[in-house]
Amino acid sequence: MPKVLNLYIDESGTRHPLKKQGKTPAHGRDWFALGGILINETHEADARKLHAEFCKKWNIENPLHSTEIRSETNNFRWLRTIPQEEKLAFLEELYGLMREMPVIGIACVIDRPGYNMRYKEKFTGNTWMLCKTAFAVLVERAAKIAIKDGYKLRIAPARCNKTEDKLLKSYYDEMCAAGMPFDEANSRNYSPLSPHEFSETLYEFKLKANTSPMSQLADLYLWPICIGGYDPQNRPYKRLVGDGKLIEQHLNRDEIRNLGTKYSCFPEPLETQKPRN
Repeated sequence: MPKVLNLYIDESGTRHPLKKQGKTPAHGRDWFALGGILINETHEADARKLHAEFCKKWNIENPLHSTEIRSETNNFRWLRTIPQEEKLAFLEELYGLMREMPVIGIACVIDRPGYNMRYKEKFTGNTWMLCKTAFAVLVERAAKIAIKDGYKLRIAPARCNKTEDKLLKSYYDEMCAAGMPFDEANSRNYSPLSPHEFSETLYEFKLKANTSPMSQLADLYLWPICIGGYDPQNRPYKRLVGDGKLIEQHLNRDEIRNLGTKYSCFPEPLETQKPRN
C-alpha cells in the first residue's frame, strides 16, 4: 500500500466572482477560499481519538462548526447561557484540540474585490467560478508537498450539494487528464505539475460529510487562515503561526511562493507567511 497524505477541504465565502456577498460578515472582508488540513493517513486514528475525547468532555453531539461557534448560534447557542469563565475554557480547549492535532493548515484564499478589479474586464462573458481557481491552486500545492515527501494525495472535500460536488470532481478529473487549467505562459513561474505528475500523485477523490472529524478540523482551520491574510495579528491565526500549525512553518522561505497558502488578488503585499527558522 502506498503512503497517503489526506487533504481535507472546506470552503468559505461566495464562489461566484460577480455575485453579491449577501450578509456582510462582522470582519468586513469579502473572500472565497478552499482549504483546510493535511494529515498523514497513519495519524488519523490518533486525531479522531482526540476529537472524540474533546466532544465527550463537553457533551457535544453535533459537528464542531466554526461559524456557529464564533457566532454562538444554532447548535452552539448554549455558549450564550454558560458563565464567561466556562465559555473561555471551552474556547481555549478547542484551540488546544487544533494545536494537538497531527495536522497542518493550508488553503487558497481569493480576495473577491481584488479578483474582480483584475479580471472582470479581461474575462467578460467567460468568468470562471472562483472554486475552479482555488481548487486547482490548493490541490497542486498539496500535490507538490506530497511528491516532495514521497506520498500519494487523497482529496477529501466536505459535501456541499450535488451541483457543487460534481464541479469539484470535474476539476479533479481535468487535472488528472490535462494538468493545471491556467494559461501556460502566465503560470510558468509557479512550476506547474504535468498531467503525468498529477495522475501519478492524486490517489483518490472522496467526499466527506460534515460529521467527519477531519472535515470539522478543516472547517476550524480555514477561517483563521483566511482572516490572517488581512490581519496577521488576528489571535487565532497568530497562535497557529506561533505553534507551527500552518504549512509555511514547514517550508523554507524560497518554497513558500509555490507551496504555501496562496493569498490571491489581495489589496496589499502580504507579510503574514513566516517560514520555518
